[in-house]
Amino acid sequence: MKRPIRVLVAKVGLDGHDRGAKIIATALRDAGMEVIYTGLRQTPEMVVQAALQEDVDAIGISILSGAHMTIFPKVLALMQEHKMNDVLLTGGGIIPDEDMEQLAALGAGKLFHPGANTHEIADYIADWVAAHRNF
Repeated sequence: MKRPIRVLVAKVGLDGHDRGAKIIATALRDAGMEVIYTGLRQTPEMVVQAALQEDVDAIGISILSGAHMTIFPKVLALMQEHKMNDVLLTGGGIIPDEDMEQLAALGAGKLFHPGANTHEIADYIADWVAAHRNF
């Protein structure tokens, strides 16, 4: 790769718990990725606009509020609207397995439960980007 993988980490909605997002952001940086952390209380529109401006390879959404079945589809729709077909949407939080399956069917990448191995997350993003991005 000619440059580091660029990942946008976001907290969408009113969920104010950002410890996990910060841990993931640090782990991805430690894995050699360039991380943009948007901070708390972002809207799907703000996340997608920031991803476009930063020319990211992946968007990671941390969500603990239970709004994942609203937020992920909205972000996916905005990504499709902006022709971001080669950008990974991944994330994690309190998301039931059956909801993860439904979100995957809509086009979301692998989603992770709290306590997931950070090396596994970094490897997943790196492998996905290597297979889907051309830079």
